[in-house]
Amino acid sequence: MKYPLIFICLTLLLGSTSYAQQSTPAPPPIEPQAPLPAVPSKASPAAQAVVPVPVPIAAPKPNGPVQKSLVRITATSVEPDYKAPWNSGGIERGVGAGFVINGNRILTNAHVVSNSRYLTVEREGDPNKYPATVQFVANDCDLALITVSAPDFFKNMIPLKFGGIPELESTVSAYGYPIGGERMSVTTGIVSRVDFQLYTHSSIDQHLTIQISAQINPGNSGGPVMQNAKVVGVAFQGYSGDVAQGVAYMIPTPVINRFLKDIGDGHYDKYVDLGLTYSKLQNPAQRRFLGLKEDDRGVLVNTVVAAGPSADILRPGDVLLAIDDHPIASDSNVEFEGERAEFQEVVERKFRGDSVKFDVWRDKQPMTVTIKLYTPWPYLIQGHSYDVRPRYVLYGGLLFQPLNLDLIEAYRPTDLRLRHFFEYFVPEQIYLQHPDVIVLTNILPDPINTYLAPYRGGIVDEINGKKIRTLDELANAFSETSERFVIRMIGDGPPLVLDRNKVDTARDRIKVRYNVLKEQNLQEQPVAKTTEQANKI
Repeated sequence: MKYPLIFICLTLLLGSTSYAQQSTPAPPPIEPQAPLPAVPSKASPAAQAVVPVPVPIAAPKPNGPVQKSLVRITATSVEPDYKAPWNSGGIERGVGAGFVINGNRILTNAHVVSNSRYLTVEREGDPNKYPATVQFVANDCDLALITVSAPDFFKNMIPLKFGGIPELESTVSAYGYPIGGERMSVTTGIVSRVDFQLYTHSSIDQHLTIQISAQINPGNSGGPVMQNAKVVGVAFQGYSGDVAQGVAYMIPTPVINRFLKDIGDGHYDKYVDLGLTYSKLQNPAQRRFLGLKEDDRGVLVNTVVAAGPSADILRPGDVLLAIDDHPIASDSNVEFEGERAEFQEVVERKFRGDSVKFDVWRDKQPMTVTIKLYTPWPYLIQGHSYDVRPRYVLYGGLLFQPLNLDLIEAYRPTDLRLRHFFEYFVPEQIYLQHPDVIVLTNILPDPINTYLAPYRGGIVDEINGKKIRTLDELANAFSETSERFVIRMIGDGPPLVLDRNKVDTARDRIKVRYNVLKEQNLQEQPVAKTTEQANKI
């Protein structure tokens, strides 16, 4: 599914400049005139008195000298090539913004610096470009910290301070370098909505966002959105012009503060998640069936992810009545820090290893449970990954890769089975049998793999009678000394068969013909992150 949200991306846009036609001709230039002769005045002395005319004075900048805090970031990045993963990928260049915060650090968007190989930073009034390095990247909330090692770079720079959540209909100002401009730009607008929204950088995470009417364009990414001289958000995404006009989003300070607190120990641990799905309980008949009171409280648990922290604690059919003593309304909202928000916002503020308490209604009886939080790994395949090389195995000209969102976007498969495995990898707990869904994505033509095109897009089930669950198991199977490899795909149809001796003979020929530098890459994205999570499989 392609979401209507698009990145306020950093790629420079090149195109011809168009000008609007004028409906009336331009006025002619003013011709110089000869001075008129002086005429004696017959006015009275009182009429000749000079009346002082007030001179308009410009209002002071509402947010202070932002130029002393804002920086222009130029990133040279390398995008992975999923169709030829042994290649380094294509080189791209783009521009974003950032701003200085305490500790000689620069805050920006993750999508400004992700996959970058070289970063430079510029500041107002300085012709130099300073090399910068990335300190921390949080792809799940699209934030990053970078720094500059040049000793004098932060001299006279002013770190910005953070504010709270701005009120609806209040005015905010967005700063940045839209369309790659070299001078600071500022646009103003109003706060029009505070809500949970999808963060398109990862395409899987949803967090608190603030919708604003200020114009946000490519190059604004990472720039501060300010009110009363304090940062109230970071510009990061918006709608394309053919979907909505004047609608953009900023990352609010609760998300920013959580990111900064998470990296306090020198490592970013990512957002935690309950690992469950739920539905609202606003239907009176359904509430009576479950034995609930008519108090408009509670949401119904639909599924519980076996690899998530709620497994063995919650179960489908449970009703969540309260979270950390905050009553959960039947529309899934809670009163939290003076605002109505999704009850997940309580979990959003927590970190790996923290606990959350639920009041639960189970089998028409109340109970209380406590859940220790972490990040369930099965969700990772349904989001974009950055700064890693694609995992793959190439054997006999056949390219095998684990299914993930980047693979889906690279190949755009139409096979319904493949789409089903991707869409329902978590809801149907497919990961229990296939932690890696291994797909035959491409075939490098050679006499040893002639007529195998119908198998392209198939999902590997077993090799020589042994079930294949991960990419490592696939690589180990091909390393065995069998005369032939019988590869069975999921579904009906005859197996794919490779002759080992012929593959060995063609190996160097295929590598030279297609410039294959490395035949496999297994270690970039391990399946299970911790022993605890691995035991859930």
